[in-house]
Amino acid sequence: MKIAMVGTGYVGLVSGACFSEFGWDVVCVDLDAEKIKMLEAGEMPIYEPRLDDLVARNVAGGRLTFTTDLAAAVSGADAVFIAVGTPTRRGGGHADLSYVFQAAEDIARNADGHTVVVTKSTVPVGTGREVLKRIRAAAPDADIDIASNPEFLREGSAIEDFMRPDRVVIGADTDRARETVASLYRPLFLRDTPIIQTSLETAELIKYAANTFLATKITFINEFADLCEKVGADVQELAKGIGLDGRIGGKFLHAGPGYGGSCFPKDTEALVRSARDAEAPITIVEQVITVNAERKEAMARKIIAACGGSVEGKTVAVLGLTFKPNTDDMRESPSLVIVPRLIEAGATVRVFDPVGMDEARKIMDGPVWCQDAYDAMDGADAVAILTEWNEFRGLDFRRMGELLKQPIMVDLRNIYRPEEMAAAGFQYTSVGRASLTPAS
Repeated sequence: MKIAMVGTGYVGLVSGACFSEFGWDVVCVDLDAEKIKMLEAGEMPIYEPRLDDLVARNVAGGRLTFTTDLAAAVSGADAVFIAVGTPTRRGGGHADLSYVFQAAEDIARNADGHTVVVTKSTVPVGTGREVLKRIRAAAPDADIDIASNPEFLREGSAIEDFMRPDRVVIGADTDRARETVASLYRPLFLRDTPIIQTSLETAELIKYAANTFLATKITFINEFADLCEKVGADVQELAKGIGLDGRIGGKFLHAGPGYGGSCFPKDTEALVRSARDAEAPITIVEQVITVNAERKEAMARKIIAACGGSVEGKTVAVLGLTFKPNTDDMRESPSLVIVPRLIEAGATVRVFDPVGMDEARKIMDGPVWCQDAYDAMDGADAVAILTEWNEFRGLDFRRMGELLKQPIMVDLRNIYRPEEMAAAGFQYTSVGRASLTPAS
């Protein structure tokens, strides 16, 4: 089967490469000529572990190609996936669907033979119906069915998520559409991957429901972390105690500086707006958005408090800028709030991230850019860990003590044990656990 993937962003590129690994003929399309040149040269426009090897292998095998020519890519395709961006529109929280609609109309005008147009982008409920309406208006005689096939890819482990998914969701109204999309996932049948076939509307809502539930779970444990600090409890032990309940589960019960990234902030906002428009508000998610925004501000205050209540004239080392490890994605990262607040409070902020420095430089002003974690700590009055990169999990305490003016660590990801840090001579502050001073 032949697949065209419109959009070579995170979802489109990973999905296209993985489909080609299944053995299908995949053409990835993008209007950005520079990005296509990069991909043809074997250069990845995003950081995702193992993606470069996956792309190179399938390009060499002749199963994966890149082009700016949408008409050529769509011609003869059995399925055309729309994987373009759906950013939040300014002033309201609605998802901007202009790229989705433009792609649908362009596909309609260039498709030949029976084609299934599949929405892979995360879109509000009702988008599929509107896509079909616009396709019919653009090409009334085109033999096109539509489907929704939401993605559930986690940045940093996207390839594994695609190859070994918890489930595949297919929303469609016709048997032809359902059968075509299901056949693309045939290699997963041997692994007994659940295939959920449902309506367009339900498929669209499944994606939003999943992401907003996970965002709610993160916010839930963060609020309990605050309570733990007030009453002398340990949020990590609490999370384990409730996470072992099979009805709850332990994933996403990790207290920290709040969620970020390309999905949760955008999707919570879009769901709230869609629900309001449908006169069925989801007030739990509305509160999640409010709490998460305040969370990032509170983490900046936590760092300042650990430094004695003021960072005026002091230097703070910040380790980790991306919203999570194993990605260079800076979108809605807590660091984008925390670092500016520290600078506004009078601190010199020395920063380092293993992968995200180039992206951070594009959108963050004011910090001192460092070569590695120890360079960032050189001469600093305190160090704060914002992202739990593996290389921050085994820091040399002796070397840190020599570099830091004061042995102060603020661990917003709870990487270390309080007793361990106190024994090493550090004033240690974490999230949802007791703060400890150096052992005497």
